[in-house]
Amino acid sequence: MAKKLGFGCMRLPLLDPADQASFDKEQLKRMVDTFIERGFTYFDTAWMYHNFQSEEVLKKVLVQRYPRDKFTITSKLPIMMIYTEAKQRETFERQLQKVGVDYFDYYLVHSLNENTYKNAVKLHSFEYLQQLKAQGKIKHMGISFHDSAELLDRILTEHPEIELVQIQLNYVDWNSDSIQSGKCYDVICKHNKPVVVMEPIKGGTLANVPEEVKSMFKQSEPDLSVASWAIRFAASQPQVMMVLSGMSSYEQLDDNTSYMQDFKPLSEDQMALTTKAAEIINSTIAVPCTACRYCVKGCPKKIAIPEYFSLYNQKKRFGKKGFVTEVAYYNNLIVDHGKASECIECKKCEKICPQHIKVSEVMKDVAKEFEG
Repeated sequence: MAKKLGFGCMRLPLLDPADQASFDKEQLKRMVDTFIERGFTYFDTAWMYHNFQSEEVLKKVLVQRYPRDKFTITSKLPIMMIYTEAKQRETFERQLQKVGVDYFDYYLVHSLNENTYKNAVKLHSFEYLQQLKAQGKIKHMGISFHDSAELLDRILTEHPEIELVQIQLNYVDWNSDSIQSGKCYDVICKHNKPVVVMEPIKGGTLANVPEEVKSMFKQSEPDLSVASWAIRFAASQPQVMMVLSGMSSYEQLDDNTSYMQDFKPLSEDQMALTTKAAEIINSTIAVPCTACRYCVKGCPKKIAIPEYFSLYNQKKRFGKKGFVTEVAYYNNLIVDHGKASECIECKKCEKICPQHIKVSEVMKDVAKEFEG
């Protein structure tokens, strides 16, 4: 049986955190080597990750260094950026070239929501993926999804050919009214499809929890990391086939693979602890941004949206007053990026945000906090 931990390639190690393409290739090679040596095989990438460079770096650190039967690769059709069937075909063929493979093990229609689903239907994307499967260019077709359980049910009913579904699932979002992790999971179970989990640590949020939660987890299992609770919560759901983790350092990979090599599901008492942890954590998060960076590319004012939200959350969480480090970092960022107050409320970012954040509204709060 395949191990349940997948290597997510959206947050790879960087030499310069400000440059999404400055990969630390030597560290990344070491991470890939350890991952495979410990029996893990699943790698997940996409067209736009790391400023459109994730697929290419995976070719260099994995595909060119290992036989094809040693790894499994998932990539995705960037349906939010494609508007013609010709571009759809061109993009897929380019992806094969970028990754350096003849086929993808899994290929997903990326980030489906109400708007992108309409585009996928218009472009006959599901029929196209079926053609690719018949040609042997993909082994399995699926979707990644960021919307309501109701829409997911409709999509899976209208397209039973979908073989697997990738959703955001973690213990904080399980009962969320906006993300609906639990409800979406139940829909997928109803349709009897395998689940692939993204954002199990919610962009690192669940590795950096309030002290009360940390103490609670450590009291239960002193030798395991705080992040392990998030990964294991997701992997404990019976329908989950794979849990992706965006590991940005060797230390993170070493930790994740250590407890996932011989994975044991959480007990009922441990599940109860995650429910309590979610209540505490949700009370401390001002903006539920996971820094996926989908919003950045199309911003006409080049506003550093994820960075501003991170600074805002830190300042709010710790209740800091006066001059604080977050203010200094904000002032550094606005040298090369638009200020929060310069948001023109075009809402391009809101249409693509997986967390359904009303960015234009929150930017007013960020501006008040850092520019007032």
